Amino acid sequence: MPEEQSQTIMAVDELQAIIQRCQILEEADFKGEDFNRFQVAGQKCLEDGYAAQLLEVIQNQKNKVIVKNMGWNLISPLVRCIFMYKQEDDKREHCLKILDQLAQLCNPKELFLGLLEQIEQTSGEQVCQTVMLLLQPLQTVLLKLQNKKAYSVGLSLAMIMNQLTPLPVPYTKEQIEEDKLGLCQCCNAVVDFVKPFVKEVKNMEESSEYNDMELKEELLKFCMKSLKYPLLTAQLEQLEGIEEHPFRHFATEIIGILWDIRELIPLVFLHRKDKRPQWENQEFADIERNNSADSLACLSYLIFVQHFGIDCLPMVFSPSYLLQCNMMHIEVLLIRTEESMLSKGLDLFESCLLRMEDNSLLHQYLEFRDFINTPQVLVKVMTLCPIEQLRKKSLNILQLLIDKFDAEGKYTLFRCLLKTSNHAGVEGYIIKNIKDQVHLSLMKACDNSWFTGHHLISLLDLVLSLPEGAETDLLQNSDRIMASLNLLRYLIIKDHESDNRTGVWTTLTKIEQNFLKPLHVGLNMSKAHYEAEIKNTKQNRRAAHSSNTVCSVTVSGEKMPALTPEMQLQVLHSALFTFDLIESVLARVEELIEVKIKAVMDENS
Repeated sequence: MPEEQSQTIMAVDELQAIIQRCQILEEADFKGEDFNRFQVAGQKCLEDGYAAQLLEVIQNQKNKVIVKNMGWNLISPLVRCIFMYKQEDDKREHCLKILDQLAQLCNPKELFLGLLEQIEQTSGEQVCQTVMLLLQPLQTVLLKLQNKKAYSVGLSLAMIMNQLTPLPVPYTKEQIEEDKLGLCQCCNAVVDFVKPFVKEVKNMEESSEYNDMELKEELLKFCMKSLKYPLLTAQLEQLEGIEEHPFRHFATEIIGILWDIRELIPLVFLHRKDKRPQWENQEFADIERNNSADSLACLSYLIFVQHFGIDCLPMVFSPSYLLQCNMMHIEVLLIRTEESMLSKGLDLFESCLLRMEDNSLLHQYLEFRDFINTPQVLVKVMTLCPIEQLRKKSLNILQLLIDKFDAEGKYTLFRCLLKTSNHAGVEGYIIKNIKDQVHLSLMKACDNSWFTGHHLISLLDLVLSLPEGAETDLLQNSDRIMASLNLLRYLIIKDHESDNRTGVWTTLTKIEQNFLKPLHVGLNMSKAHYEAEIKNTKQNRRAAHSSNTVCSVTVSGEKMPALTPEMQLQVLHSALFTFDLIESVLARVEELIEVKIKAVMDENS
């Protein structure tokens, strides 16, 4: 007889010997040695391909008490063997039947710990496969538990989510279709796993005797974790060619659970602030607060952008109130750097604003911290985000926000952004908006005292000035300066001195002193500097050994990458062109002022 066959037969014989010994013992008389021998013999049978014999032993009614006490020890080798065999292998099917039998027969408490231990020990590419394999037996065991059921459900869900969270979330259509690690399939399997417990809570909620909140709280924790991962990261737009988007399905199920346990509306509108655990350790408290903020932001995105569960919400809230509720969530998403989260924040902001009529957002909303902070965060996305599409969308949303505010709101927002943006392009954009509002006021399209008279003069003090006087870097601030000059030119042309509705003629001396004269000086200094740089560069080029020699140049206080002399000259000439452009507009403004003043003097003489 071959040695391997002999060893296998010995393993089966050893298993039968242990079974025969334990069959005549009372349950209380089982010894540690019996447990060890049962585990070793059972494992050997599995590893050597004798799962069918082991299944017969487990299915034998005479061995019911033995399996109840000792069967849980087979979970680890059983899982290894299931993954070892191919899908169509009969031996794999026998192993799956053994797993099902163990779930039915074993001591629930011991098997529960054995299953959790197996999930905890898995890693890498086998995480999702292991979780999906063990969900059904784990559910069976949990439904049998009488004591600490809520705690055990919570522990199971926390363990599963902790194992899934490190896995990358498929984002592109190709990644979702491939589902390389099985995450899409696994997430929806976990939802099916919790359904009996959701049903239990739902039934209890509908009865007047429901007092046990523990299971409900565990399900709520699971939903909050699911909102943060994978849904916050996932691509949730409907993708062409994918009939049922796995993450959209998962999102629908999570919203459904929240509705069934009566937590959807409190989360959306009340944020359940009183439900947060109290941590003595401040670091833990901060982590909990950030996790909760991410989850709630994702929930708002799902409801107000993707419209999951939107029909569950009462249709009684004004668009302004919905924007107020979502402003903190928008800020949470916009301060992130990941494309998936930034785009969700922009979509949520846009969705809320599109619900509103122009000029309907009251200026009093700017008394809320979120209404001041979020536009400033939006400006950072506009100016710092490396993704052009998101930068452009941010600019469009800023204009939407401006359009929605009433006149005083626009005025206050302009002042805020002029003081805080620290970006000449943004300041130029705001100044252009100020010009548009002044135009509406002068054309009598609206009764708008905020962009005429003393209010406008106060705003012009911010606009028609140079941050550092004549020493201001004109190249870096060219967008702002050009917008300011265009605004001033418009005011001079459109507002007759005898009317002086804008107040510009009253404050003209101040404007000349604080803006026009320093700008003249600054232009002369800047042009002289750059003309000298051009002269030096040309001399250096002639002295260079070859045209491939590279030089360095500093523009707007920043050292640029190494340039050839030709490239350096091109940059310097471009700067001079900008100064010439500013100078021509400045000259036109001064000419208009002179003509207007002369015309008034002629009228008075």
